[in-house]
Amino acid sequence: MQNAFSVANRADEPVVDLCREHGIAYVPYYPLGSAFTGGPQALAADPAIASVAARHRVSASQIAPAWLLAHYDRMLLIPGTSSVAHLEENLAVDGIRLDDADLDTLDGVAHLGAPGF
Repeated sequence: MQNAFSVANRADEPVVDLCREHGIAYVPYYPLGSAFTGGPQALAADPAIASVAARHRVSASQIAPAWLLAHYDRMLLIPGTSSVAHLEENLAVDGIRLDDADLDTLDGVAHLGAPGF
C-alpha cells in the first residue's frame, strides 16, 4: 500500500492500521511533506519535531522518517537524495531510536496541509 503519510499528515492512519492488522507493508510518500505543506522547512519549524531533533542531535528531516519507522515495523521508506551528504543523513535515520517520550511529543505535531498532501 502506498499513500501520503507522515508525522505531520496522519489522514491515512486507518489504512496503516489495516495494513498492520493484515501484515501488509506500507510505503509512505511525502514523508517530509511536500511543496503544498512547506516541506522540510515546515517540519523544522514545528516545536515538537524541533525538540525531539535537538534531543537526539539530528535534523528534523531525520526525525520524520525515524517516526515512520517507529510507527509501524513494515513501513518501507524510499528516500530521495541529491548528494552524498543527503544520502548519509538518510542512512543515519536507522540509528535513531525514538523512545515513548519522543513518540508522545511527536503526537503533538500539527497537521501540515490538506489531507493527501
